[in-house]
Amino acid sequence: MSNENTPVVIIVGAGGGIGSAVAKKLAASGCHLVLAGRNLERLQSVVAETETEAVTLDARDSAAVAALMQSVHATHGRIDGVVNCAGSILLKPAHLISPQEFADTLATNLITAFNVVHSAAGLMMKQASGGSLVLCSSVAARRGLVNHEAIAAAKAGVEGLALAAAASYARYKIRVNCVAPGLTRTGLTSSLTQNETIAKMSAAMHPLGRIGEPAEVASAICWLLDREQSWVTGQVIGIDGGLGQVQARS
Repeated sequence: MSNENTPVVIIVGAGGGIGSAVAKKLAASGCHLVLAGRNLERLQSVVAETETEAVTLDARDSAAVAALMQSVHATHGRIDGVVNCAGSILLKPAHLISPQEFADTLATNLITAFNVVHSAAGLMMKQASGGSLVLCSSVAARRGLVNHEAIAAAKAGVEGLALAAAASYARYKIRVNCVAPGLTRTGLTSSLTQNETIAKMSAAMHPLGRIGEPAEVASAICWLLDREQSWVTGQVIGIDGGLGQVQARS
């Protein structure tokens, strides 16, 4: 069982660019981390840098998520925070998206988020200290972007889930928040960020004139997880270079 002063945090999707950046920041601050994801090889590389434990997990599987949460809670006596960084990106107009592609997008982005909230909240309700859940949305959920129909629908669902859960579990001191990044330089977005033409166009769309970095999104996630933010819940924080709210200069 962990020392009560050492936060116990589960990161789902820890092998990705943002998830691994969160892991590095939290490990440096002394948190006890459990890293979870589908790609064991990528997880192991993060474990090597952070000296944490890792579990192979498909967060689309509700039973698997529940088993992980219960195991961590039984081992450490509590779960202080959970981050869901599992996600995908599909850039096509609606008429070119197959039913399977749309279902896969919803499963990877929205169902994983629901499974995390479903399992973590039930355990955190038993804790006097409550806990913090952070979900990952996208600037596309609130701003209409070309060819983002599938991911926009999924991430808008994530935001709705976060707001409703924040209301439902506030009395248990469980805080639920979202970050909504703009285009961020990760392995998932490499087909966009490594294409010079697309990268320049995207940078120009963002009022701050550049693409985001994983550490910048991770910083906001870690802030939301911190116990000092005990009065912050039901928020969707844009980490997007201004794209969600500000018109870039033409």
